[in-house]
Amino acid sequence: MTPDRQKFALLKDARRIWVVASAHGEADRLERLQRAIWEKLIAGDRLVYLGNLLGRGPAVGETLDRAIAFRRAVMAVEPAEDEQVVFLRGAQEEMWQKLLQLQFATDPRGVLSWMLDQGIGPTLTAYGSSPAEAQRVASQGAVGLTRWTQSLRAAMAGRPGHAAFMSALRRACLTEDGALLFVNSGLDPTRPLDSQRDSFWWAVGGFSRITEPYGAYRRILRGFDPRHPGFVETEFTVTLDAGCGFGGPLLAACVSPEGEVLERLEA
Repeated sequence: MTPDRQKFALLKDARRIWVVASAHGEADRLERLQRAIWEKLIAGDRLVYLGNLLGRGPAVGETLDRAIAFRRAVMAVEPAEDEQVVFLRGAQEEMWQKLLQLQFATDPRGVLSWMLDQGIGPTLTAYGSSPAEAQRVASQGAVGLTRWTQSLRAAMAGRPGHAAFMSALRRACLTEDGALLFVNSGLDPTRPLDSQRDSFWWAVGGFSRITEPYGAYRRILRGFDPRHPGFVETEFTVTLDAGCGFGGPLLAACVSPEGEVLERLEA
């Protein structure tokens, strides 16, 4: 397929690809992992963050700051017009985008309650609000909610690169030859890539059913599994999630353009 570049990132001429699992606001772990990647980085390497930089952990804003700064450093190694560093939209980023439009929800309090259960509270705190304030505002009607979401947008705009980060998120990433596919958490193997919609974040069960090639892809890699099984490699898939943000470490891996796992890192 010819990917919609507004939705899907395309990696060209990748020598190796580093993939980073869901950091979930764990800035210190991300910093240690990025330092380890930097020591091993060579020209031609590409980097994919597999979503969920936001949410759950204690330092959401700092996590984004460090990922954005590392992106600049990696791109300076080998300046090029093609995408070298890709940020995928995870469930946390998807929820945050929806929260910024909460005034349009038919049941704002119900939607907010569900989001808080899913761990969006620390992201609210990062941008100057709190779960308690959110719950109070959600009961005030559309006008109050609109003012509140506008204040959150302003707070994001006040942190360099954060609004641009949200605008640059992609639903999935694939290599130019179509050998590798990178997603956040899920995939519905019965549907084509351009029809996945929210399956990338919520179709977790579908990913575990991949026991044969999905289209022409040799391997699909993801960075979040709610069971947090660690590093799990099958013939056609790779899962990286040891529970960062839930008390576990943050994982990364280096893969070849053919999908062979060359190295694994943990912080």
